[in-house]
Amino acid sequence: MNITDTFGRKHNYLRISVTDRCNLRCFYCMPEEGIELTEKDHLMSLEEIIAIARQFTELGVDTIRLTGGEPLVRKNFAYLIEELSKLPVTLKLTTNGILLDKYFDLFERIGLKKINISLDSLDQAKALYMTKRDYFPRIMANIEEALKRGFQIKLNIVLIKGVNDAEIKDFVALTRDKNINVKFIEFMPFKGNQWDWSKGVSEEEILKEVSRHFGEPQKQQDPAHSTSSNYQVPGFQGSFGVVSTITKPFCEGCNRIRLTADGKMKNCLFATSETDLLTPHRAQADLKPLILEAIKGKKFSRDGMEVMEQSHYEENRSMISIGG
Repeated sequence: MNITDTFGRKHNYLRISVTDRCNLRCFYCMPEEGIELTEKDHLMSLEEIIAIARQFTELGVDTIRLTGGEPLVRKNFAYLIEELSKLPVTLKLTTNGILLDKYFDLFERIGLKKINISLDSLDQAKALYMTKRDYFPRIMANIEEALKRGFQIKLNIVLIKGVNDAEIKDFVALTRDKNINVKFIEFMPFKGNQWDWSKGVSEEEILKEVSRHFGEPQKQQDPAHSTSSNYQVPGFQGSFGVVSTITKPFCEGCNRIRLTADGKMKNCLFATSETDLLTPHRAQADLKPLILEAIKGKKFSRDGMEVMEQSHYEENRSMISIGG
């Protein structure tokens, strides 16, 4: 049995947001006025996350990525990830890197190897401007330690014109001598983040900038279901990729489902409709028929948006409430 939508796409990748809390305040993720945090009783408990994840694995999910908010601020996160590691899945993590040093030994023990770290600037002052918090030295130290320990590290960079797009060359330069993947992400619209595409930086612009400084990069073979187009500068140890959600949607091979911290299943990052799994789970219902029925409502691309319409994405949640 597997989770297949009406376009024949099998969904084996589950992204679970374990909290809507974060120790940063990135303006493209959290609305300027903040968000109303979910009451504790409406959040999935750790045991509920584990039990619901198990039902997804029984439907063929073999990859789980934990996100937030910032997942490492969730109380008793170590217990959660250790229990999830007992499921028949590959575990992955997206984090801002601030608390990573507390978990390196545990991650090594349970076999979690793939970590995405959000890092939007290599300049401490600019990082403070974008995140409203000054953790830059700690984050950079944790990235170095993660690489030293052999973790597979990707850096997630949301590019915003006039803010951090001048750093494209600096991020790619990191891949010269480090086995690291830099992932540039086009600025995407969510409730309250003041999006318009004039602030965006396209894949075409990114590639031009890389070529100007390093020569034309080589296109790499993209893994199945990859959300990024991947490249490498000849002679460099690492690589870089571009997540071009706006200019070149990659929805054809989508295999991802999202579970929000309050137990709602979302078929797409931009989906305005959600399926409540937590309430029926608390009523001891079998979630598998509900999951299989919910996936049938998945649209082919970007929840049916041909172009980004404010009336649509403002009905969605803020990014921090969905999960990174």
